Amino acid sequence: MTVTQTATVLIVEDTPSERELISHYLQQEGYRVLHAVSAVEALSKVETHLPDVVVTDVVMPGMSGFELCRSLKNSPTTEKIPIIICSSKNLEIDRLWGMKQGADAY
Repeated sequence: MTVTQTATVLIVEDTPSERELISHYLQQEGYRVLHAVSAVEALSKVETHLPDVVVTDVVMPGMSGFELCRSLKNSPTTEKIPIIICSSKNLEIDRLWGMKQGADAY
């Protein structure tokens, strides 16, 4: 008998329609999905759930997705969690800055 483990993805997105769209596609593929509507909430959820991957927006009230990325990559507990930035900010400078903050994909 083989045991399959479902990967947990934390989606950090303040726009409900975007959050639900991303969730829908991930859940269809069998991922366990957690939600956070802000970077601050995401930091709290990461402490209690330690997701396998974080997908984050950039522009959010309070702490930005860039700041969240930097914070996660600066912590020994979370530095290895892959971070994917999913944002409408799609200029080359945005992508470069995201990768400089520690994002694994933009």
